[in-house]
Amino acid sequence: MTHDATASIVRINPPELGTPPGYSQVVEISAGRIIFISGQTALDRDGNLVGKHDFAAQAEQVLRNLATALEARGCTAAHLVKLTVFLTDMNHLGLYREARNRFFATVTPPAAPAVTLVEVSKLYGPDFMIEIEAIAAA
Repeated sequence: MTHDATASIVRINPPELGTPPGYSQVVEISAGRIIFISGQTALDRDGNLVGKHDFAAQAEQVLRNLATALEARGCTAAHLVKLTVFLTDMNHLGLYREARNRFFATVTPPAAPAVTLVEVSKLYGPDFMIEIEAIAAA
């Protein structure tokens, strides 16, 4: 069983469920605050799309936006307990995982929230390729 505790967040992977790559099967929190972060897309601070037709650039911008939202509440990636990731093309899964791993490597120990990842036919803008919504606990 993998057991990782950061502040009031416990992440486990029961042996019966196996050890997933880069996320946790179960996340338990005892927190004073729960922070819900709306779906983040690849828009910069001025509302311009970053990385049109470039999934890797979009994924990096989405994660930068997620970091900014967390920082606004005094949190880091270590506080994330749940992500929902929307991709318009599952062929980008490898690039998403690379960006995700770099993002979570920014905190010690690297965080591994519970994750749901789904392919969708489209997002709210025609050029968006990824969107991530999140829940953090502090």
